[in-house]
Amino acid sequence: MSFFIPSAHAQAAPAAPAGDFSGLLLIVGMFVLMYFMIIRPQRKRQKEHQTLINDVSKGDEVLTTGGIIGKVTKVDGDYMVLEVSNNVELKFQKVSLHAVLPKGTIKAI
Repeated sequence: MSFFIPSAHAQAAPAAPAGDFSGLLLIVGMFVLMYFMIIRPQRKRQKEHQTLINDVSKGDEVLTTGGIIGKVTKVDGDYMVLEVSNNVELKFQKVSLHAVLPKGTIKAI
């Protein structure tokens, strides 16, 4: 049987050098990369959206996430009322706000 299966020779494993932090350095590097590529830009967008929601006021022309353009006629807590046409008002949550448009945009459309 030893003809087909050669005998294994024991060998001492090489000792790992003390202070080998390459694996740890790789993990830390990946976390830093993920932070700057994903987490930080997302937090920045959330902060900008929150200030947009807090700064909306009566008379602003806005665009909602659903694509509806209207003029804010009333802001009440977490809700805003948009006038989308003559005598047509719709109530939306303020979080559905996508952008504040420049004055006169509705008339130009």
